[in-house]
Amino acid sequence: MRKFQVMLAVVLTLTMMLAACGKGNSGGNNAPGNVDPTEKPTENTSTEAPAEDDIKSKKVSISIYYPTPDRVEDRALEDDKIKRFNEVYPNVEIIKSDWQYNPNEIGIKMGANEAPTLFNTYASEGKFLAEKGWAADITEIFNNYQFKDQMNPVLQDLFTVDGKVYGIAQRGYPTGVAVNKKMLDAKGVTIPAFDWTWEDMLNTAKAVSDPGAGISGIAPMGKGNEAGWNWTNFLFTAGGEIQSVDGGKVTATFNSEAGVKALDYYNKLKWEANAIPQDWALGWGDAVGAFAQGRTAMVIAGPDGPVDQGLNQGGMTPEDILVYPIPAYEKGGKHYGVLGGDFLVINPNATKDEQEIAFYYATFDYFSDKGLESLEKNIQARKTDNKYYVPAVLQYFKSDSEYGKKVIDLFNKYDNVYQYGQETLGLIDGKPESQYNTQDYYAQMTNVIQEVFSKQGVDMKAQLDLTAKYVQEKFYDTIKP
Repeated sequence: MRKFQVMLAVVLTLTMMLAACGKGNSGGNNAPGNVDPTEKPTENTSTEAPAEDDIKSKKVSISIYYPTPDRVEDRALEDDKIKRFNEVYPNVEIIKSDWQYNPNEIGIKMGANEAPTLFNTYASEGKFLAEKGWAADITEIFNNYQFKDQMNPVLQDLFTVDGKVYGIAQRGYPTGVAVNKKMLDAKGVTIPAFDWTWEDMLNTAKAVSDPGAGISGIAPMGKGNEAGWNWTNFLFTAGGEIQSVDGGKVTATFNSEAGVKALDYYNKLKWEANAIPQDWALGWGDAVGAFAQGRTAMVIAGPDGPVDQGLNQGGMTPEDILVYPIPAYEKGGKHYGVLGGDFLVINPNATKDEQEIAFYYATFDYFSDKGLESLEKNIQARKTDNKYYVPAVLQYFKSDSEYGKKVIDLFNKYDNVYQYGQETLGLIDGKPESQYNTQDYYAQMTNVIQEVFSKQGVDMKAQLDLTAKYVQEKFYDTIKP
């Protein structure tokens, strides 16, 4: 397990240069060679095709992931990128796709040949897509990429399977907790220490909750795969694991003592503290929306999502929002947060030329001064509109690179760029999701969580055992060693 204290303190200001999937929070989700961190990167010329096969002489059409209509600023960034890309590649037609990655739809899309040439996905999907044959093997293209050694290994390796590369890292995060400080202050609730525990979170949530007024202390996600994803943070901090892999044999392990502790904690949040929403069946958008609207004081997510909505849709100020790590099980314990992120995958059904162009498009602004210029214009436009720019916690490039320093210098020029607290960044730990069937596991755990939230007196060990047995027989036992 990697410790992120040093790295996260630098990466906190890293840029969201590419619009990506719906925050990667549904599921959810390590190293090229070293380079001299003092080496100054040159302007990105990786978009030039090899001389022996000049891609610019061919008419190529690719479809790309395009942000949803509600993400106006991200669309503006993407439109600017398309314009600049076509100045270099006038022979390429860029088609905007509005399809958002869904693990329940990807097989249908691939079978019908309707998946975009370049589509978004999240951290848990690397092995799944590779083994299903739904992600192109881009190892050769990636190895020829001039900046491959400067990619952030913490993220990039999540899509390196058996030595082959199946995706392109964009941005990521260890899951954390966004706290509405203004709501705590209004109720006279003491602000907890950043090095907090489960008990601290429970007491804070209970103290700020006001069920009669429709206010909850915390809104753990209770529907969709997001519910299982949220809960897994507590499984990890209690010392548990989703599965074990030995000699190719995958075994469910989440029905452990740690799993019982984590499920019992959810039971306490609901039935002892009465601290979760009365209508607890919330997906990612519902829970983050409740946070932005001041209807819940805490939400568990990749930090940039709720912070962005709170500032830009909820009328909050940076002083109103605190970002915490996942609380430790007990004092001195680890603050593990599920490591997630946004990735781009190239369609394996695309032609060789289409795959190359898709890679050039995906990395067009990487390590590029022109990309920084586009980002700066976006930040300036937000400032004009009285909006904030919220960086991801982790980005595609190494934190100690010269390029990272350029980003920091850019962000320091503007007071509408949100800054994460150093105390949190020194405590937060990222723990990767399981290697196999992560979304299937999340979906089954969501059923268990809904049982706990809807009924008192649930036999939690029995529920976990039944679910582990189902996941084992339905999914893990079908995996070939």
